[in-house]
Amino acid sequence: MRPLTATFQRFLASEQASSILLLLVTVLALVIANSVLAEHYHHFWHHQWLGLSLEEWVNDGLMAIFFLLIGLELKRELYVGELSSVNNALLPTIAAMGGMIVPAFIFWQFNHGTAYQAGVGIPMATDIAFALGVLSILGKRVPAPLKVFLVAFAVIDDLGAAIMIAVFYTASISWPHLLAALAVLAFLFALNRWRVLRMIPYVLGGAFMWWLTLKSGVHATLAGIALAFAIPFNRNPDDEHSPSHQLEHALHLPVAFLILPVFAFANTGVQVVANSMSAVFSHSNSLGIILGLLIGKPVGITLAVVAAIVTGVCKLHPPLRLPHVIGAGMLGGIGFTMSIFITNLAFSEMADAINLSKMAILTGSLLSGVAGWLWLSVVLRQGAVNEASTK
Repeated sequence: MRPLTATFQRFLASEQASSILLLLVTVLALVIANSVLAEHYHHFWHHQWLGLSLEEWVNDGLMAIFFLLIGLELKRELYVGELSSVNNALLPTIAAMGGMIVPAFIFWQFNHGTAYQAGVGIPMATDIAFALGVLSILGKRVPAPLKVFLVAFAVIDDLGAAIMIAVFYTASISWPHLLAALAVLAFLFALNRWRVLRMIPYVLGGAFMWWLTLKSGVHATLAGIALAFAIPFNRNPDDEHSPSHQLEHALHLPVAFLILPVFAFANTGVQVVANSMSAVFSHSNSLGIILGLLIGKPVGITLAVVAAIVTGVCKLHPPLRLPHVIGAGMLGGIGFTMSIFITNLAFSEMADAINLSKMAILTGSLLSGVAGWLWLSVVLRQGAVNEASTK
């Protein structure tokens, strides 16, 4: 088994620690939104600055940096990581596809033909930080391939979410702005080809591309992923001095401990009242989200992996076993960050739908996290017993 790289280990550590902070910030936002400070909380995030509300600066601006990091991580995995060979990439890719299709199908069955069908992308996403946070509770018993598998399909999930945003959550397009953004991107790729290794041109060009994308009507966060693939990367896995690698390393802590917590604080302050709590378990929208996350994710991931194994397309490499895959699928049901992000896009003019969807996301993510932890606790304990008995 190939040992985990130093970059991957740093990534795991930052994501696991970030999950604790995200949980604390989420609880704080819920407490404030259901207290006498609720009006001040909502007024603060709607304060305008340079033509955008603070909430929009968080969701369109700071989250573009988050997507930049996702793009850098995906590029590293494609070039020198677990997705760099077809054999390694195939299993998590197939798992991710199953984990997106089945939750979307479940949501669609509840909501097609209604005002809520635009939320079909909500239960498709996986929150890497929270999923790894739950996995870290299980300690050293967790085999390294399980961590790698979870991260790999979650990163592909995020790419799928980005494609969903680009294709389905763009209302109207300003072609002059979009073409200008593409021209800037082409110029940045040209700088890459000319081996311009200084970061300043890419940062300035990326900022300009973000503004043009925002004006184009396409969601501005996609500029982050596009920029990631324009930044030079050294394919030598032992070289940590390429601009792409250095930027990825520099962004890990700010994204994990500033950007995602600020996003969570700005977007999880939902008001919980008796009527809304009953609606969470009865409304078609919230039921589609909860069941998509809790049932759709593990079923979709497991069925996709089983189909791939049975047909001989790929196979599990020990010590990774099918029960591990099922547990990873359960943790994949922790949607949180990306699910909330897509909610804001899907129901931008429907405040009640956003509130209900966020409560459903929190509920489905919590249930998925508990289910995944309980399942893997039993599986890993049984595996330890079997290993001890064979010695």
